[in-house]
Amino acid sequence: MSVEDDPVAEQQEQAAADAMMTRIGQVAMLLHGGDREEARGRFLDLWTEIGEDGDALHRCTLAHYMADAQDDPSDELAWDLRALSAADTVTDTPTDRPTDARIAEHQQSPAVRAFYPSLHLSLAVDYANLGRSEAARSHLRRARDTVGVLGDDAYGDGVRAGIGRLELRLDEEGPSGGAPEPTPGQTPGQGRGPGGETLGPPRQRP
Repeated sequence: MSVEDDPVAEQQEQAAADAMMTRIGQVAMLLHGGDREEARGRFLDLWTEIGEDGDALHRCTLAHYMADAQDDPSDELAWDLRALSAADTVTDTPTDRPTDARIAEHQQSPAVRAFYPSLHLSLAVDYANLGRSEAARSHLRRARDTVGVLGDDAYGDGVRAGIGRLELRLDEEGPSGGAPEPTPGQTPGQGRGPGGETLGPPRQRP
């Protein structure tokens, strides 16, 4: 009997997948609690365990959070690019189609397609912080184009608000762009609006 025809083996695979998502969520809670250095170390351990060719959902979720744990904007960009690349693999690979159902089992997680507005907004913020306004505008347009998949809830409202704030910021900076001066007390790696508000999207909890 193949794994596909064995319900016990299928349940074991799903349980293993859920366990990894739970572990990622636990480290994310550590990050949100303010222990960035410890969270980075644990995320790196999980990334090594998952592997470069591991489950695309795991890589996308972990990289999306790992970006928030970075102090250097270039490192944040690199992790957000990894998250987008993994999301493309999830949605483009037929064998990964069950991933949508798996992620939907987690109470506060959207389907994979709903990652895209936040992923592109994150990249837009990254590029804006690095003074690359054209790249920022390109990803901001993609975020705006995909925002229709989001629900009318706190997560969707947060992403839409982030898009609006970044649009305002880029309009104020003009076509030449340029990295803004850091706001006093600003956490490195996080984009801020003129009043100090966070410009980036909320990271959806697995």
